[in-house]
Amino acid sequence: MEISTIQVRGERDVVSDVRLEHAWSLVEEFSSLVRGSGTEDEARAVEHITSRLEAWGVPHTVHRPELFISLPLRASLTVDGVTYEASTPSMARSTSDEGETAEISYQPSGYAASVNDIFAGAAVTGDVAGKFVVTEGFPMPGKIADLEARGARGVVSIAPGERIHEGICTSIWGSPDLTSYGRQPQIPVVAISNPDGKELTSRIRAGTRATMVAQHDTRWRPIPVTVAEIKGQVEPERFVLLHGHLDSWHVGIGDNATGNATLLEAARVLHANRDRLARSVRICWWSGHSHGRYAGSTWYADTNANDLLRNCVCHVNCDSPGCRDATAFEDLTAMAEVTEFVGQATRDFTGLGSETRHPIRAGDISFNNLGITTFFMLSSTIPAEQRAERALYAVGGCGGNIEWHTVADTIEVADREILLRDMQLYVGAVFRAANLPTHPLDFRRTVDQAVESLRGYDLGELVELEPTYQLATRAIASLDDLYGAARDVSSVEEARPINDALLRVGRALVPVLYSREGRFRQDPALEVPLLPDFAAAAGARGSVNEGVLRTDLIRARNRLDDALLQVEEESRRTLGGRGQSQ
Repeated sequence: MEISTIQVRGERDVVSDVRLEHAWSLVEEFSSLVRGSGTEDEARAVEHITSRLEAWGVPHTVHRPELFISLPLRASLTVDGVTYEASTPSMARSTSDEGETAEISYQPSGYAASVNDIFAGAAVTGDVAGKFVVTEGFPMPGKIADLEARGARGVVSIAPGERIHEGICTSIWGSPDLTSYGRQPQIPVVAISNPDGKELTSRIRAGTRATMVAQHDTRWRPIPVTVAEIKGQVEPERFVLLHGHLDSWHVGIGDNATGNATLLEAARVLHANRDRLARSVRICWWSGHSHGRYAGSTWYADTNANDLLRNCVCHVNCDSPGCRDATAFEDLTAMAEVTEFVGQATRDFTGLGSETRHPIRAGDISFNNLGITTFFMLSSTIPAEQRAERALYAVGGCGGNIEWHTVADTIEVADREILLRDMQLYVGAVFRAANLPTHPLDFRRTVDQAVESLRGYDLGELVELEPTYQLATRAIASLDDLYGAARDVSSVEEARPINDALLRVGRALVPVLYSREGRFRQDPALEVPLLPDFAAAAGARGSVNEGVLRTDLIRARNRLDDALLQVEEESRRTLGGRGQSQ
């Protein structure tokens, strides 16, 4: 039997302790709180959470780091005397009170077909230099960065629906440092509704001018990061990290009041069953997600980097569970090493099947550079067939409900019974991950995924890759032996050497598949294909000298080879330490 299919004693009892009453009361309280990062309403939300944690005796701390936050204040767009209702994304450059005026140009680009497409760059080809560019889609960082680089004076994003969706347009992940602060957007950006966009584009002619107003409160400010910890009884230093964002756009019920309620109920149930926990569970409520590009979770990753490196089994993001009509698990994200675990947990705790894809660069996944495995991010969703029948366009949360990031994300978006089911899944999966004797991390799947991705880039004529494929074969063979030894392990204590090796294997493999910036830096909030070093070289073909490409690819190959060698070395060293033949 694979390690990821082993069930844990007592997990059914723990899951049956999950109740709706406390969680739903929090959702109701949040329905009147506009939880901007660092605002008074957000502080009230923290009090609603911590007062319950205190009543239940759950140990917790509220940190208040000073981080870079941008709260939109007001926006408008005026063309030929007509002023359109608008919003402006966080981190766009502010204009004066009177706004800025420039020629306006419509550049069609179409709308995202999937969640992945939302984060794509600007698919426009026309001349944009010195102009306000009107184009379809959400004002996401890839699109804004592309248009700014091409000389646009500003961007007007046309929403796919009748409502304007809020967002954040910087590619800087977390608060800026010396390597990233130069990527702060330097142009104003506004978003308008689809009906207004259609009316506007029908009137744009050569030479048409527009006035854009976009103002923000952008500064370093203290924000709350609440951390609860339920200590394990056997390996308290090792932990599963469960987390989600507290801040919101408007009252943000589907995104993410329901997630906050899930975290709260998980804290209650796991604390009540703490005597059954082998390892610890840390539960974090981040601020700075919406208005600081994951500032809170990035601060936590920075501040606790070495503890996370050595002790975090995996991290589980909780965003948008329990939403109306979200009856399927078709859009779960999971790294390759936990896909089997996620599928089994979903079946066991909900009775439903699931479909997973690799994580995108979004959703407080702020731990890739550290090499920490993740699963879930988004939760249940409206089935694809129903979304197509109802002509629902792609959004980044709310279970596929298009109220996401709009003023309409109110309590009507949440569903009590679906929330209960989703909370049971989160509690069950986290409890299982914290208690399995051997960590549920099958890195053979990760190596397979790396090989498949590498072959897909078709770069063999530029750099010799056969030795890399041979290293991958050896890495998998060594892992076969390691997991074979794990089958004979029945206790957490006995599994410790194997688990130590698995964490080191993950710290080697995960960054190579998901990051480029190094262990203690954050990659931009842009599309990140698997094996991004190789993806960058593949994308540059035809635009740079082949010698440059070969040099870059050799370095990319060295990095991947090093990770594969570490996998084999860790596996053999651990097996040798257990007295088995190498």
